[in-house]
Parts: sequence; C-alpha cells; structure tokens
Amino acid sequence: MRHSGGAQVTRRALLGSAAAAGLAAAGCSSAPRKPAAPAPPDPQTVLLTSLIAGKEQLLSLYGRAASALPGRAAALEPFRQRHAAHLQALRALLPAGSGTGTFPASPTPSASASPSGSPVSVGALRDAERRAASARPAQMATASPALSQLLASIGACEAVHVVALGRVRD
Repeated sequence: MRHSGGAQVTRRALLGSAAAAGLAAAGCSSAPRKPAAPAPPDPQTVLLTSLIAGKEQLLSLYGRAASALPGRAAALEPFRQRHAAHLQALRALLPAGSGTGTFPASPTPSASASPSGSPVSVGALRDAERRAASARPAQMATASPALSQLLASIGACEAVHVVALGRVRD
C-alpha cells in the first residue's frame, strides 16, 4: 500500500500496531477487572437441597429412635422406609451435576428435633413429623408444579405418620 508521502505501510504492520494498541489499552485500565460473578443458584435446586437435608435428618432420627427403643424398631421401620422413598424421589428431581452439599441448607423442621447422637423417643418423632408436615404448604408456594405435587404427597404421608405414631408406645 503506497501513500502520497512516499511512506510504505503494509497491512500486516497496520494490523500489528492496532493489536498492540488494543492490548496496551486493556492492560492500562485503572480499574482492576473483577471476575464475573457466578450465577445465583436455581431456587428449585436450593429448595430441593434443603428438602433432601431435612429428609436425611428425619431418617437419622428414626435410626436413633430404633437404637434407643429396640423393642419398637420393627414398628418404626415402615415409617423409615417411607421417608427413604421420599428421599429417593426428591433426589431424582435434582438437576444433573448438582449435589446435595452444593448449597447451604436452610433450617428444616426436623433439624431441631433433638441434639445429634441423643436418644430419640416416639414423641420426638411425632413432633418432627408434625413440624415437617406443617412446613410443606409454604414450601409448595415456591415450588415447581412437579415438586409441589411431590411435596403434597410427602406432607400427607407425614401427617398420617403423626397419627400412626400415636399408636406406637415408647
């Protein structure tokens, strides 16, 4: 490429100068670049994670109750099995690649039932079931239709557990 002043500038030199100027401008920015903020977690996944943590805690309560009340372990097993089925159904709704430990779980109704490791009575199981069942309507308000249907079924089961556990004595 020839200019009237007699100076010769090649396309390659012109492109190289433009690239260098762009790099220099990017490197001379006065404000440090912040990394892109991660996308907030999906609310349904956060809710599912919290529900799963609550079910795991409820299953743990049943395990501790069976250990503390060996004469009642057989009577408590069907309740534990239903909660294990609920847990499996909840986990099946988790999106691929999201683990149960990915998001901080919010406090769950069964979380405060008893300190970890202490014996659990049938009365404590009834209280945990009652708290879990009473939390379901509020959880359904923010859940997807599929999760709402599952939560309605789980809540109904938990409400029946409250009544049925009244027949199981410590």
